[in-house]
Amino acid sequence: MSCGRMENKVLSYVDGRLKEGERLEMEKHLASCTACELRVNEFRAVSSLLDEMPQIAPSPAFDVRVRARVAAEPVKQSWWAWLAPSPRVAMAGALLALCIAWVGLRPSNYAVNPATEAEINQNMPVLENYDVLTNFEPLTDLPAPVAQDAPQDVPQGDAPQTSPTM
Repeated sequence: MSCGRMENKVLSYVDGRLKEGERLEMEKHLASCTACELRVNEFRAVSSLLDEMPQIAPSPAFDVRVRARVAAEPVKQSWWAWLAPSPRVAMAGALLALCIAWVGLRPSNYAVNPATEAEINQNMPVLENYDVLTNFEPLTDLPAPVAQDAPQDVPQGDAPQTSPTM
């Protein structure tokens, strides 16, 4: 482990928050590097001094005073602030404009063929009864079809010729 990587993990090591593998790697580095070991000992000393200091509890009115001071602060917004939209609104507006431009500038390949339109109009009664045609419930009462073997009434001359394979 390099000294630079070790510096990023000193506080976690002193507080005992490192994983087992990282802790072992840190101890191995500290055994070989006196500068890093001195630094860790200094952090331990500061930590122990902070633990010895008495904790001061805030007064009961502390929260009320802080909230009152925050509420008393003047709002420093210019009258132009309402023109500046939030980033989310600006992004949504830009995407909407992009979609509108993409749909509007796309070539229309969906021209209706007059022959197709006439065919649709001719088949309109069938399309109007689509729900009736898609309901095959009455057909579920029919018996299953009987499987037939090879057709027997085919003359020999019309039957396909097959060659024997080995």
